[in-house]
Amino acid sequence: MAGAILALLWRKPWFFAVLITADLAADGLSLLLREWIGRARPPFVYREPEPLVSVPHTGAFPSGHASTAFACATVIAWASRRLAAPAYVLAAAIAWSRVYVGVHWPLDVLGGALLGVLVATALLKLLAVLRRSPLTPRGG
Repeated sequence: MAGAILALLWRKPWFFAVLITADLAADGLSLLLREWIGRARPPFVYREPEPLVSVPHTGAFPSGHASTAFACATVIAWASRRLAAPAYVLAAAIAWSRVYVGVHWPLDVLGGALLGVLVATALLKLLAVLRRSPLTPRGG
């Protein structure tokens, strides 16, 4: 939601497209990794304490919430240095909340955060290369 508002305020619809692409790429890659790695979530290892939310049935590592939050924070930081710190603080709060509610281990959210930053950085670098490409139309 914040990305859509920023895109409207800045009058840069491409920003929203980049943000959504980073979000979807980080989420998809984290889901593939969770299925492949298959790490058990805390409630499946320890009966107590009870999780505060329903437990997803996918693996725990890496956290999808952390991946998408940090991918979006990286895109926001790239677009506005002034919003970098608030974006990363919000992403960290989202990531830590998954440990707090009992559905992830701390390493899951750290891995997800790293994955999100890497995915967004790779996307932004790809866009920079494409922008300099002689095949890319100029303008707009």
